[in-house]
Amino acid sequence: MHGTERMGPPCGTQVEVFGAALRLGLTSFGGPIAHIGYFHREYVERRKWLAEGTYLDLVALCHLLPGATSSQVGIGIGLLRAGWTGALAAWVGFTLPSALALVTFALLTSGIDLAGAGWAHGLKLAAVAIVATAVLSMWRSLAPDLPRRAIALLAAAVILATGAGVVQVAVIVAGGALGWRLLSMPGIEVPDDAPSPVGRRGGLVALALFFVLLLGLPLAELVTRQEWVGVVDGFYRAGALVLGGGHVVLPLLDESVVRPGWVSNETFLAGYGAAQAMPGPLFTVAGFIGASLEVAPSGVGGAAVALGAIFLPSFLLVVAAFPYWDQLRRSASFRGAMAGANAAVIGLLIAALYRPLWTSSVGSEVDVVLIGGAFLALAWRQAPPWLVVAVLAVLGQVIQSLSVG
Repeated sequence: MHGTERMGPPCGTQVEVFGAALRLGLTSFGGPIAHIGYFHREYVERRKWLAEGTYLDLVALCHLLPGATSSQVGIGIGLLRAGWTGALAAWVGFTLPSALALVTFALLTSGIDLAGAGWAHGLKLAAVAIVATAVLSMWRSLAPDLPRRAIALLAAAVILATGAGVVQVAVIVAGGALGWRLLSMPGIEVPDDAPSPVGRRGGLVALALFFVLLLGLPLAELVTRQEWVGVVDGFYRAGALVLGGGHVVLPLLDESVVRPGWVSNETFLAGYGAAQAMPGPLFTVAGFIGASLEVAPSGVGGAAVALGAIFLPSFLLVVAAFPYWDQLRRSASFRGAMAGANAAVIGLLIAALYRPLWTSSVGSEVDVVLIGGAFLALAWRQAPPWLVVAVLAVLGQVIQSLSVG
């Protein structure tokens, strides 16, 4: 870790971890980057549960891992503070508020024709603007040089040209391979390995389970031909392959649940737009989608399955990486591979911004104006996403009412 800091044994309780995480789950608006700031203020400055250097190391680790970045940081802090049950308490507390709100929203809108609802159209337009803002931010931070920008644009072109879901995974892998071979990313000098709350054997078991599920669930669906196995596989795969932030889950979930016809495109994008207005992790959109499934499981059961499946990879990868983090940071090849994979992920999001977001949401010049205004408000005026979502939902309903009248 930084300097001479060392991680000590867990010294807190599950109750205090849950209470702190619940407070953050109720108040942390703004997405993963903002969550990192909230976490720092709560866990480092206010509660002093861990030192500055340890926190920065944990954030760096979670940025390199696939999964829900801010949730992984919280899980790691819970693991350091109160062991395995502390990690679970941290995840439940941070996830519960937005998950409950989105599942309730799904149940209340069940049976409503969202394709004809003006407010739902406004939510879809908000999703376009928010993803465009995320693409701009990621382009600046994750593709600052010509090689990474080339990887991103090539990835977008390949995905748009093929339209095949399996290409998404291949593009990320190819980006990692190009980064490993072409990008010069020096390793970080760190002291001797610090004590870890997870033993090496535990890390290996978690990593093995991660890959067993990633590779085994599609085979299990093929053998059993059970739709619920396919549901688990779709959400698990989305959670396992996300790099670069929660917005990247959009194209992965679209491939998993919209293309098979398990959720309509209108419902999917309305839920994604509503998730922008919630505090806590963006991954909780899985609760809305799971509750809205047109196949079993659905309702509350579907929400529980979807949430568990999409967050499980984040758990497993944090546990797997803890014992080996110092070695990974020293590896220039590993850092280059992750930089290349992140660049490819930008291409994935660029492709998703055009299809399905733009192609299925924009139908008039008024839509273009609304998206442009929302994008400017988000990117240049730093407007909170929840406010942009609320305004566009209202405007969508007003414009529909005026056109009908």
